[in-house]
Formats: sequence, C-alpha cells, structure tokens
Amino acid sequence: MIQTDPAVFVLEDGTRYPGHAYGARGRTLGEAVFATGMTGYQETLTDPSYAGQIVVMTAPHIGNTGMNDEDQESSRIWVSGYVVRDPSRIVSNYRATRSLDDELAAHGIVGMSGIDTRAVTRRLRDAGAMRAGVFSGPDAALSADEQLAIVRGSREMAGLNLSAEVSVSSVTVTPAVLDDATTLLGNLAVLDLGVKQSTIDNLARRGFEVHVMPQSATLDQVLAIQPVAAFYSNGPGDPEASDGHVELLRGILDAGLPFFGICFGNQLLGRALGLATYKLPFGHRGINQPVLDKATGRVEITAHNHGFAVDAPLDGVFDSPNGYGRLQVSHVGLNDDVVEGLNALDIPAFSVQYHPEAAAGPHDANYLFDRFADLVRANQASAGSTSEDKN
Repeated sequence: MIQTDPAVFVLEDGTRYPGHAYGARGRTLGEAVFATGMTGYQETLTDPSYAGQIVVMTAPHIGNTGMNDEDQESSRIWVSGYVVRDPSRIVSNYRATRSLDDELAAHGIVGMSGIDTRAVTRRLRDAGAMRAGVFSGPDAALSADEQLAIVRGSREMAGLNLSAEVSVSSVTVTPAVLDDATTLLGNLAVLDLGVKQSTIDNLARRGFEVHVMPQSATLDQVLAIQPVAAFYSNGPGDPEASDGHVELLRGILDAGLPFFGICFGNQLLGRALGLATYKLPFGHRGINQPVLDKATGRVEITAHNHGFAVDAPLDGVFDSPNGYGRLQVSHVGLNDDVVEGLNALDIPAFSVQYHPEAAAGPHDANYLFDRFADLVRANQASAGSTSEDKN
C-alpha cells in the first residue's frame, strides 16, 4: 500500500515541489536529472551510471510491472533518489516478485510521488541539471531555508570521480558462451567503471572470456591476463576527474590492443586521444534518442545515460592531438548534434556514447558488439600474417 506521508523535492535554485513520500523515508541528495524512458525502470534503477543522481521519470505511470530478479543490471539500486508522478497501486506482471515501492524502501532509497514530473523536466531543461534533495519523514518538517541550505551544501557532479564507488573490488570472470556459430576469441579486459550485467552477457555471447577488472587496475595487471582486447564500460562521474583511467587507456592503445568503449568509455577514449570533454546542460537519459550512423546513413533509436560529452569536429577526418593518427566522429545525436561515437582510422579503437546492450530496448545498436568481435578477429588475422611474414 502506497503511503501518503508528505515529502518535498527541492532544487538548488530554490524551486520546490511538494508531494508524497515514496520508498524509504528521510533525506537524500544528488544531481537532479530526468529520464524519458517509458519502460525499463528496473534497469535504470540498477544502472551504476546513475550513482549520485536523483532520477525524475517523465513517464507519468511507474511501477506497474513491479520488480524481479532477472532484470537487474547490477547487485543493487544505485540512484540517490527517485521521483515519479503516479506510482502504480498494484503490480500486474507475472514475472514480478515484489513491488517497486517495497524495493525502494528495502534498499533505503528515498523517493517521492505525486508531483508533476514533466514540469520538473521543463525546469531542468531551462536551467540545466542541478543539485537537489528529497525530504520526507522528519526531514519534511525542516524549514524551506534549512532544506535549501542542505541542498546547496551537497557535492556537485562536475569534477567528481565516482568510479571507486561502483567498481568491483577484485577480478570476476564470465566464461564465453560458445555454440556452433560462436568460437572462442580469448580474454577480454573490461575496466569496470559501472558496467552493466547486460554488457557482460553480450560480450560473453560474442566469444570473449570476460574479465571484469577493478577501476584501479594497472596496465601490468591488464596485460597479465593476456587479453585479446580491452573494453571500458559506462559509469558515473566527470571524465575530467579520471586521469588515471585515461593514462591506463593510453597504455592499452600503445600496446596495440583493440579497444571498444561505451558511454563513459567513449568520453575517456576521447580524452586519451587528446580531445576535450564538457558537461551537457541537462544530458541525455532515456531509451528514445535518435542517433545517425554516419558510415551507413542509418538512424538508430538508442538508449542513453550521460551528462558529459566529447568535443570534436562533427565532419571530416582530423588528427589525434596525442599522436594516435586519424580520427572521425562516427555517430551524431540528431536532437542536439552531440558527438555520439568516435572511430580511430589508424589504430583498432572505437567507441559510442550510448548503450548498445539496452536490455529494456531499443536494440538498434546491438550490432556494435559484433563490430567489436570482428575488429578483434581482424587484428588477430593481421598479427598472424605479420608473424608469418617474419618467419
């Protein structure tokens, strides 16, 4: 039974939205962002990329399919807070084992309901993503000035490194999934910056022995598993605060390993290649973002979750400022011309800003995992030819 205890959502600029408590009671702080997906809320909640953020759902009705154990993208809920307009009073899906409200409460996630989330979204689109707080229970009784002071005293996302908060502490290995159509490619080094389970599963189905490594891994530790390639995952935080991951990636590129990065991994590849990154006004979050694949002219509907982007020329070929040869922007967001992919023409490396694993859909971009596997095979074939030539 959904409770009707009072709660208030407070933005950094002083805007206030009164409503009802949802999930756990208390106080939570984070960067207020909006997500436009109409499905897949369980995948959103358990996506480590949302660490440090209070997620506002633009779809008005949330919770009708409940929660289950199969659709988890990680071992826990990562959002700092959750704001919905009209939570479902019942669960009506045969796969559900519990309600969303109960799950939020069990994980201590302070949320709220009963507010016009599209009005909040318009505010964030006008003013940009900003710090915010949800106050319920005893904290709902604090004065408006006290609540606003608490929000303005919280940490900002810009300059924040959250990788250590979401990464594994030791290496985990997922075996390759092999069948008549899939052969073993070899060990893949995955730097866990907030990796999702669907990503691991997709890589394993392409024939990789997936070694998920802590974000603190060194180049020696990466090379020790004798990887055939490397992969950087999605994750939260500011890419400018991840110099160590950038230096590791430069070592990986210098070693000649094929590389694929998604989301945060795209931003870090950009920085490793010598490009700058910047914070978007309100970011891209949802599963309905149109992206142009410049190589094919095909428009893909894609899943996004990012607040930062790479600064690069959208047209033509340009040189890597860090000496990695020729580069090009491979994908462009059609809503705002944001760089959505990078392709290195002289080294085996590429990345995209969105999520090709997209467990909740859409699946337009899932082919990118096949492209990565093909890149690794081509690199292996080239290395074999070179070895034969030397002999």
